[in-house]
Amino acid sequence: MIFLRYESFREYLRLYPVTSVILALNLLVFIADLVLPGDPLFEAGFFRMIPVYDPYGLVEPWRYVTSIFLHVGWEHLLFNGFALLVFAPPLERLLGHGRYAAFYLMAGILGNVYSAAVHVGDSHFAAGASGAVYGVFGAYLYLALFRKRAMDEASRKTVYSILLFGLLYSIISPRIDIWAHVGGCLAGFLMLGMFVQRRSR
Repeated sequence: MIFLRYESFREYLRLYPVTSVILALNLLVFIADLVLPGDPLFEAGFFRMIPVYDPYGLVEPWRYVTSIFLHVGWEHLLFNGFALLVFAPPLERLLGHGRYAAFYLMAGILGNVYSAAVHVGDSHFAAGASGAVYGVFGAYLYLALFRKRAMDEASRKTVYSILLFGLLYSIISPRIDIWAHVGGCLAGFLMLGMFVQRRSR
């Protein structure tokens, strides 16, 4: 099982610095917004689309990026944080630190882009690392389907189960931006596929 973590705290920081920085940044931003009056970081960074004024979310384009590091409540933060803590390390090791950082950001951005495309003309508000997290799951889905030697059977079943549960939960929960999840997952699947194909040449 590639998702079991046996590293000590120091080993984790040394082996997976990008994941560690992302986890720390998510937590620090969340705490800062709790302490500061008026939720200034959240207000400045969450993703939004407003009919007539900003139907494509392009008036303030930085929100496609900043919203990835914002969370709505402790439950939201802890779910995404746990997913990254456990599942991101093997992917960071596979891609390398720099490529993984770029992968994570692109998965989150493309998740927002996909969601924006679905919601054009609607009022739409979103925040969270879920699109990027589902990008990680999408990468593992590619490995599970097309590079089975890279994952043991238990790990493949874990990926399938998480994606199935995530899909069902996203459907029944009205507060979840399912299209950001779908877009992030597709982005991760395709980006990992391109990485593997290029590496095999």
